Amino acid sequence: MKISAANKINFHLPFVSVNGFRYIEETVTHHTSFSKKCKDFFKEKYKFKNTFLTSSCTDALEMAAILADIMPGDEVIIPAYTYVSSANPFVMRGAHIVFADSGINSPGIDADKIESLITEKTKVIVVVHYGGHACDMDKIMNSANAHHIIVVEDAAHAIDGFYKNKPLGSIGHLAAFSFHDTKNISCGEGGMLVANDENLVKRAEIIFEKGTNRAAFNRGEVSKYEWMDIGSSFAMSEITAAYLFSQLENLEEIQAKRKQLWDWYYQLLKPLAEKNHFQLSPVSNFAFHNAHLFHLVCASPTQRDELMNYLSQKHIPTAFHYLSLHSSPFYKAQYKGMPLTNSDKYSDCLLRLPLHYHLKKEDVEFISEEIKLFFKKEA
Repeated sequence: MKISAANKINFHLPFVSVNGFRYIEETVTHHTSFSKKCKDFFKEKYKFKNTFLTSSCTDALEMAAILADIMPGDEVIIPAYTYVSSANPFVMRGAHIVFADSGINSPGIDADKIESLITEKTKVIVVVHYGGHACDMDKIMNSANAHHIIVVEDAAHAIDGFYKNKPLGSIGHLAAFSFHDTKNISCGEGGMLVANDENLVKRAEIIFEKGTNRAAFNRGEVSKYEWMDIGSSFAMSEITAAYLFSQLENLEEIQAKRKQLWDWYYQLLKPLAEKNHFQLSPVSNFAFHNAHLFHLVCASPTQRDELMNYLSQKHIPTAFHYLSLHSSPFYKAQYKGMPLTNSDKYSDCLLRLPLHYHLKKEDVEFISEEIKLFFKKEA
């Protein structure tokens, strides 16, 4: 298959919702509450009882840091292989970040290493479900509950992912989702906080409402609303929520297509992985990913760079992902822990392939064939 301008492969293209602009007009002209429709959707489909639509996933994580009552000197365990938003909200409140390594076979946090990182100062464990693949939540929750530590699921990648039939984002005390343009379900920029711990819900409402008890006032529980706590303007706009709801209406169609594409990639590239040319994500029989992204873990940084360059020459866009936060310019001087070899391996060797709703089967076949040709030439 030869790629022409007419059938150019894009690394990412967002799904365009047919009803999106109609719903935006409806919320402007009729003041329809699409944020309520979105919240009702999440409650019905995933049993998320306490949701707060935010302007970004970062905002949701900032709410989580406040709810965890992070103070200067508190310790927060976070995987080094993640986006900066997983760490920044806790750093902004004075926390000391304790970086954890990834697993040998997965970029997600190594659950077996967490216990050794816990101290009397540990307040929060942040887990990131990389690419929508679940971390070992049983081990993580057991460690956290034994030490009375709050678990925050950074589920930015993980909408419609599952762990032992439990939706990702429903297991930790708190969870944060992203609806950024690059995510499976998107509204340009947006997020959501899920409060699974009922003890945190009342304060979450106050923080969400700029530090006031406005939510209680709107329910008729108080005669006036007052300044009760710290907070900010975290709420997603109704216009953004309108477009988000139009995407949620199409979630099953979007997910079916993405999972089909992911499975095609996996079947076509599995023979090369079995020959140890690269590593693929392990397929679990108890955790079901959401086909957020498809990646290879190359044998070396040199191999990854050469493969990227080769595919670029064939007009196939690719990308690497995070650079380990513990070795970042901002945090390197503060990090005093052990080498995080797995995190660094993913930083140096992970390569993402195009994956989005508009990708075609023949695109996946073409990309996979070119990868096979690269390794044939390399041999």
